[in-house]
Amino acid sequence: MKSIVCYGPKDIRIEEQATPVAAANQVLIRVNAAGICGSDLHYYNHGGFGDIRLREPMILGHEVAGYIAKLGAEVTDLALGDLVAVNPSRPCGSCEYCTSAMYNQCLDMRYYGSAMRFPHVQGAFSEELVVDATQCVKLAAHTEPQYAAFAEPLAVALAAVNKAGKLMGKRLLVTGTGPIGALVVAVAKLHGALEVVATDMVDEALARACAVGADRTINVASDAAALDAYSAGKGYFDVVIEASGNEQALRSALGVLRPRGSLILLGLGGEVALPLNQLVAKEIQMRGNFRFHEEFFWAVQLISEQRLPLQPLLTGIYAVDDAVAAFEAANDRRQSMKVQLAF
Repeated sequence: MKSIVCYGPKDIRIEEQATPVAAANQVLIRVNAAGICGSDLHYYNHGGFGDIRLREPMILGHEVAGYIAKLGAEVTDLALGDLVAVNPSRPCGSCEYCTSAMYNQCLDMRYYGSAMRFPHVQGAFSEELVVDATQCVKLAAHTEPQYAAFAEPLAVALAAVNKAGKLMGKRLLVTGTGPIGALVVAVAKLHGALEVVATDMVDEALARACAVGADRTINVASDAAALDAYSAGKGYFDVVIEASGNEQALRSALGVLRPRGSLILLGLGGEVALPLNQLVAKEIQMRGNFRFHEEFFWAVQLISEQRLPLQPLLTGIYAVDDAVAAFEAANDRRQSMKVQLAF
């Protein structure tokens, strides 16, 4: 079978691997659709991110969906031919955080396509994949596989919006409209937000945020004053979800957030200096968001029921043999939002 293996910056290779064998509690999946995530791009462009670096070749990828080809002897709740989204998160289930139902904080987490551990946790960009049956969430039969592969990034967006609390009648700002930020926009509208404004520095990304429900978009590179206007009267927005990881976006968000508003930090970037005086004086409630757990199941149900406009976000599908072209397309935010590989 073919797998997409990263050896370092700008060095990904299509390699033949042995077809894996499913154990009694596992299934063999023929992967059909796989989305390229920002973390995959970090490995492709830089060989890692922050202090995390590749120390051995690693199969990339964690946003995958496919059809069940073989069942382990003990698997009873899935059937051959089922379309499933694969949850790439594999908490240990026994550490102090898992036993407190804080699975995303697991002390012994294994997450597909991650170099945080050594040996690395190999990813899911392969023609065939063996997974525990518990990682598979079945979709409605009519679902198209490319939308099933949105389950993982949608789960991240759902987790962030869930931390914001009730949005009915609230005004929300989303800073950063990459795939996750755009999905936050769509989820916020689904949750009844009265108004959703989205900011970015790329017009094409903002156009796609508008296509999935943003009421207004602002290019802060060319029209920063348009956002500044929302700072009058101590702020306008009830909730800000920061999805860019950019320090300036964070500082701007605090200026337009109403007193006792909620700031949800979703974007990962470098270390930033927080304006503590503003946080204290406005009594801002600030929360981080890291990955997801139960939200993966919610994401699959929403996709099965076609309750979110995913089509505007899927901007390219490439054959596995064109993986380099796919990664280069995903690098271009003017051209691409979510780029997928078709196995």
